[in-house]
Amino acid sequence: MSSPLVITGMGMVSPLGCGVNANWERLLAGRSGISSISRFDTGELPIKVAGAVPGMESDPEAGFDPDRVVDAKERRKMELFSLYAMAAADEALTQANWFPASDEDRLATATIVGSGIGGFPTITQAQNTLTTRGHRRLSPFTVPAFLANLAAGNVSIRYGLRGPLGCPVTACAAGVQAIGDGMRMIRSGEAEVALVGGAEACIDPLSLASFHAMKALSTEQDDPAKASRPFDQARNGFVMGEGAGLLVIETLDHAEARGATPLAYLSGYGTSADAHHITAGPEDGAGAAAAIRFALRMAGLAPDAIDHINAHATSTPVGDRAEIASLRNAFGDALAGIPISATKATTGHLLGAAGGVESIFSAMAAIHGQLPPTLNLENADEDLSDLDFVSGEAREHRSQHVLCNGFGFGGVNAALIVSKV
Repeated sequence: MSSPLVITGMGMVSPLGCGVNANWERLLAGRSGISSISRFDTGELPIKVAGAVPGMESDPEAGFDPDRVVDAKERRKMELFSLYAMAAADEALTQANWFPASDEDRLATATIVGSGIGGFPTITQAQNTLTTRGHRRLSPFTVPAFLANLAAGNVSIRYGLRGPLGCPVTACAAGVQAIGDGMRMIRSGEAEVALVGGAEACIDPLSLASFHAMKALSTEQDDPAKASRPFDQARNGFVMGEGAGLLVIETLDHAEARGATPLAYLSGYGTSADAHHITAGPEDGAGAAAAIRFALRMAGLAPDAIDHINAHATSTPVGDRAEIASLRNAFGDALAGIPISATKATTGHLLGAAGGVESIFSAMAAIHGQLPPTLNLENADEDLSDLDFVSGEAREHRSQHVLCNGFGFGGVNAALIVSKV
């Protein structure tokens, strides 16, 4: 029997701040990371709120300080999503105590950091420079800054990680798929350790205007903390968020051999395609349900063995309904007895980084026996009355196995099962 896969390090940057513990404490306390946009003038743009990572000036305790990540010279070469990934990587690798020095260990370490879009703001700014100032004013670092795989690339360069390098660019499933890719690489023998997760930073006028054109974003202006409302009848779209969530994973045997502490098991992973529509899943949730069943099969678990679900739940009317359909499809009557949280009510939707961040939240739920609350869930859809949503406040609950979902445009589905050690 092969050695189980374990998490030995976790790192996070999110709208709730920097650091896994700070994020977890604020999540359980019901604190919202969503606020009015101040990074740029929204002008006539109808989207006024976002889940922006706080800076030190607004959050001295857990704000993001780019000077602690890279020096000013290096920052000119990087987009914000890469900086977030660098900060999360440092925290995760430090907790795991994995800073490989030998060629053998460096070649055995994979770096897989997914992103839905990559350096979108660099693209829009470069186009503006080209239009207003001409091509000679473009930075030579434009392309290296916006390429989606450069979060993984910058991290691997900093730490000398010379194993497989990857970047699933699979919309909002990218973070979960990056974890799944790392799991497969370890199982196939391509790597012994993998740094996996997602990074995103797309709070940008063109990005927001484009998603608004699809009627995908919340138009809430007066009360930002109420804008993201998964499963609530008053929801009217998702809130753009940003950040990074990275995990160090390896086999239990490898971890124990080097004296590392296993934090949680990665028991199962599954992925599938809807083959249905570019932005919406089928009404019966069959595609996403298939990914969940694949994860259960890998874990060797029956549906009723799942103790908690961290739903993808973006707060769009269509998306939330489709996910519940997929859960009913996969779990049947057992779903009524499984508590469900939707942490995007707190952070907004981090696109390709969502899976990394929410996988960490899922691991923390299993580690600490606590379920995070779903903010703003005051009146759930009428056909959801039989389900157990964790709303209002956090809940004490022993969870041996937690399911984390990630679904994306193009019909991509991914599901991960994290289990208590």
